Amino acid sequence: MDEEISIINSNNRNDKIKNFIVNNRNKIISSIALILIIIISSYSFDKYKISKKKKISDDFNLATIEYSENSKDKVINKLIEIINEKDPTYSPLSLYFIIDNKLISDQSQINSFFDILINQTSLEKEIKNLIIYKKALYNADQYAEADLLSTLNPLINSQSVWKSHALYLLAEYFYAKEQNQKAKEFFNQIISIENPNPDIRLEAEKRLKRDLSE
Repeated sequence: MDEEISIINSNNRNDKIKNFIVNNRNKIISSIALILIIIISSYSFDKYKISKKKKISDDFNLATIEYSENSKDKVINKLIEIINEKDPTYSPLSLYFIIDNKLISDQSQINSFFDILINQTSLEKEIKNLIIYKKALYNADQYAEADLLSTLNPLINSQSVWKSHALYLLAEYFYAKEQNQKAKEFFNQIISIENPNPDIRLEAEKRLKRDLSE
């Protein structure tokens, strides 16, 4: 008797499953199709990103290898194109190459490239902080005090590994302008912060003892 009841219950469950499938056939097919589309789209997008990354890499390597005075304009255009791709690896490298080789003299144009990297490119936190520091360093000779402070504030008010570099740049900026009290304040901040760059700390201590001691 128990065996017969078990068989009946099993048959009822099977009938219910069959009825559910029949009644929801279109929904089930649509759901399976949607899942397949998502999987295929995800795979295709990943493949596209890999392919795009490789092209950007190849373009950067080719541009920098072929750089010469004769190919200068072509290289500049290609590097600007890579910067505008907002690639986290090769866009910064392209800007560094332009700056290191003095390919563009227009400061405002260079700053616009820095802003693309800082504000529009998906970067790791400390890579972004490094670019902020490089922007300040690039502009230090021309920046007014307020502009330099504004640029470096994100580093000064953080625990970034570039904080001591930012403080040192500000200290040297004020020392060069013979604003010794302000310079001394920033040199002292380097010494007092937790885990400053050891080389930066040593240079700050030297400056304080040699040039700013009372």
